[in-house]
Amino acid sequence: MGSLRLTLCTAVLAAVAFAPPAQAADGGSVSVTPSIPAAGTDLALRVTGCAGKTATAASAAFVANARLTGVGGSLAGETRVRSSIEPGPYEVRITCADSEVRGRITVAAATGGSAPASPAAPVDAGGGWTATHLSAMEPHAAGPGTGHAVTGLVLAGVAAVAVVLRRSRRSREAN
Repeated sequence: MGSLRLTLCTAVLAAVAFAPPAQAADGGSVSVTPSIPAAGTDLALRVTGCAGKTATAASAAFVANARLTGVGGSLAGETRVRSSIEPGPYEVRITCADSEVRGRITVAAATGGSAPASPAAPVDAGGGWTATHLSAMEPHAAGPGTGHAVTGLVLAGVAAVAVVLRRSRRSREAN
């Protein structure tokens, strides 16, 4: 049973590695992570070519429509692939403020066995591709702000005073 599972996982990984990204019409693009999701898996969508800050992605492959948010024509969101869906290609329609972007995703066959409903071990919540790229879309300061600079200066001043006091104590003790 172990070699069968390994073979199936290797086949899915190879398909994901060599699969083309989802194709879109109208000058926009649709990308999904994982690029070839299996039935019942969570899916991250990223869409370019939409004006506005929000959009809705709909597909027969999704459990529910995905609400996409972002800025600068690049929107992102999440949804789940239906667990009862058949493998194959499915159309994705993204409705933007002034246009519609269409793309396709390919759903892979489930990899046999049933996954537990909840994690059986602690979950590594250290982020990942989706967390990294979704948070990159939110506006962030380019570097340390005024508050950081003031805090650094105060700490440096306290350290300098501590060094001066310690040296003065040592010189008094030496005399």
